[in-house]
Amino acid sequence: MNAVNGSAVERLAGARVLVLNWRDVRHPLAGGAEQYIHQISRRWVSAGVHVSWLTARPSGQPAYETVDGIHVMRAGGDLTLYPRAALRLRQSRSDYDAIIDCQNGIPFFAPAFVGSTVPVVQVVHHVHQDQFATRFSPPMAAIGRFLEGRVARAVYGSRATAAVSPSTRVELRRRLGFTGPIFVVPNGTIDVPTLSGPRDPDPTLVVVTRLVQHKRVDLLLGEIATVARRVPRLRVEIVGDGPERRRLQGLVVDLGLQWTVTMHGYLPDATRDALLQRAWLTTSTSAAEGWGCSIIEAAAWGVPCVALRVPGVRDSVVEGVTGWLVERPVDFRDVLVAALRELAVEDRAREIVAACQAWARCFSWDRSSELLAGVLLDEAGRTARTASGARQRRNARPDIATVATFARRDTVDWSGRLRATDQVVVDDDRVTLLLNGCDDFDAAAVLRRHGVLDATTRLATREDLLAGPAAAPHGRPGLDRAPAGPR
Repeated sequence: MNAVNGSAVERLAGARVLVLNWRDVRHPLAGGAEQYIHQISRRWVSAGVHVSWLTARPSGQPAYETVDGIHVMRAGGDLTLYPRAALRLRQSRSDYDAIIDCQNGIPFFAPAFVGSTVPVVQVVHHVHQDQFATRFSPPMAAIGRFLEGRVARAVYGSRATAAVSPSTRVELRRRLGFTGPIFVVPNGTIDVPTLSGPRDPDPTLVVVTRLVQHKRVDLLLGEIATVARRVPRLRVEIVGDGPERRRLQGLVVDLGLQWTVTMHGYLPDATRDALLQRAWLTTSTSAAEGWGCSIIEAAAWGVPCVALRVPGVRDSVVEGVTGWLVERPVDFRDVLVAALRELAVEDRAREIVAACQAWARCFSWDRSSELLAGVLLDEAGRTARTASGARQRRNARPDIATVATFARRDTVDWSGRLRATDQVVVDDDRVTLLLNGCDDFDAAAVLRRHGVLDATTRLATREDLLAGPAAAPHGRPGLDRAPAGPR
């Protein structure tokens, strides 16, 4: 299978792109948001894009550094970075052809400082309206909610936004009232490994997470205290560090879980992966996420997940295929026990392992870099059309997308024929398109313009947006893929 619209990054070659992000990957508190834009940026650099970052400067780090070809400029702390970024944008906006404005609770409000002629794409991982109250005093939390919501809505207006999951897009519409186009640009993940050894003979949970409050690892430990009495020889391995670690270690002792739960702290990648390879299951009790990075990385090792059905997480777990979603925390323990019993059946476990790895194969940083490049090119085109007064040809609600499938015509090269945000997949005998901003009526009109009259169309699903329009069978992704190795 060959994706043929992979020219979006190439079309950016030579462009000067400024990334505004709270932290860079060398920040001591860097996390998934930093990996996301770093992985994309370094692929853009490899294609000839000039990428600069403006980010915070923690103690001991240089003001200027080149990381994987990315020119990193550091200034200010967690909050003072924002006025410094505003000043830099005012002084040097002509130095950049486009801006990626990464929102980490509070956006940089780049459009207010660069004017209407510079394309700006906002990247949002998740909406922070509820999290502000867990980190700040009530007055500061209210200011955060106001800036993320009403002020951002006014400043960004009709500018394009890239959301990492359908859940985040829903939250941007429902909680923040965003009205501009929002495109789903998911995270990539690790290369799916070949499994070389058996899983642990004892039922084993491996949880890789930052130990911070909103991950709610304490909720998991409370449930494990009951589950351990119902599942003999249960072992729980928790990998990760953070400000909650000391409190959670105390909770393990208070609950009498010292012989069940091991809190490893930070582990080198190889050691962490060795634990995942032998795991039966992972879990997520987080209050909300933009996307479940650790869930997909566990799936790459064939490890399914039991998780609370919250934004972001509900997108990364395919219910009944790569894991189990729980509606209420009170039901978590029963679902966890049932999942472990299901996984004790070897044939069923092998089926789930294969499905998890097939789902993980749908996500790659190469595809993510193409999708975000497409959004940036589309926004540049919209900016130019607005300046010239040209009309937009697709008029459907921007969240609607349509998948069209039809017989391949060797005389048609679909590369460059559609919008930069559309996706094209060609195999031996058929073409599959994902057309953004199209309902089935608009999609038919688009296809007629290109001489296609016999296409089968349907509205795109969550799996289509995340994994691509032809990455997996509709409704049960990945179950027809090659099985996993021995386990």
